[in-house]
Amino acid sequence: MAQVVILMGSASDEEKVAPCASVLKQLGISYLLTISSAHRTPERTERLIAEQEAQGAQVFICAAGMAAHLAGAVAARTTKPVIGIPISGTAFGGMDSLLSTVQMPPGFPVATVAADKAGARNSAWLAAQILALSDASLARKLVEAREKMKQDIEKAGAEISARYAAE
Repeated sequence: MAQVVILMGSASDEEKVAPCASVLKQLGISYLLTISSAHRTPERTERLIAEQEAQGAQVFICAAGMAAHLAGAVAARTTKPVIGIPISGTAFGGMDSLLSTVQMPPGFPVATVAADKAGARNSAWLAAQILALSDASLARKLVEAREKMKQDIEKAGAEISARYAAE
């Protein structure tokens, strides 16, 4: 059973979306990563949503470029949280994807994160925070992960300072 379903609009999005799966794996969150297009395979998208909800999916993450309607198409078919990752790569530098993902009508929200790999990572962290509301073990993992991030920054800061210390 996948707790999180990650849908990409096309195979070309894989490199930019892969960090999402890495973070989920690191946190021990089960996921399904697949391709489905709001425009080219709307029936597949609808079927995947229904099947994954029936199997216990709690959060949907959708990555798409250009018109980027995938997250909206999913939000129209579920009341589960939907997180959108805008994918760049067009003449508009991803701004078209960002606007398509973030501009949703009232009642059909899509939590939109940054574009590409940074957004992919943050979509996983946001999904984890949503799941942690009812999972104390996962909540502890999030606290521990943030503590490690803090320690990593402090260590890197000390190393940089030491390298550039005035003699």
